[in-house]
Amino acid sequence: MSDLVVFGFDGLHTADEVLNKLRSLQKENLVDLEDACVVEREPDGNVHVKQAVNLTALGAAQGGTMGALWGGLVGLLFLNPLAGMALGAAAGAGAGALSGSLTDYGINDDFVKQLGSTIPNNSSALFVLVKKVTFDKVLPEIETFKPRVLKTSLSNDDETKLKDAIAKAA
Repeated sequence: MSDLVVFGFDGLHTADEVLNKLRSLQKENLVDLEDACVVEREPDGNVHVKQAVNLTALGAAQGGTMGALWGGLVGLLFLNPLAGMALGAAAGAGAGALSGSLTDYGINDDFVKQLGSTIPNNSSALFVLVKKVTFDKVLPEIETFKPRVLKTSLSNDDETKLKDAIAKAA
């Protein structure tokens, strides 16, 4: 089961920096991110949401691959596999892009927008959906960014431990 943790930061681009740090820690198998999202609130109050996983592009790539495969097979029946592959890839990419844009995977978009509108101007928030994490190795790496825990799906005991560990570093 995955756990959601939302960190708040004072800097406008700090959440992006922390996400990049978490991605590098993921390569070291210290954290397993299922999904992530960065919310930035500009000084004028405009809120920008950046999804870590572009589902439209992912759907188009997968749809194009499957469309090319099926188009090539159907094209074999009509003795023109290249044309079938090209048409199948185009149709599959279009269908995959459409399905990807309509899919809500991981962190609920409405929740991100709702909580993102509450952060102060000129600040950012990082939403991470974590499958597993080695807290004693990951927390020291992100403590330098001075995160605040805004929301979690952790148990009360685990949330208290997380807040205490971050407070000790501050």
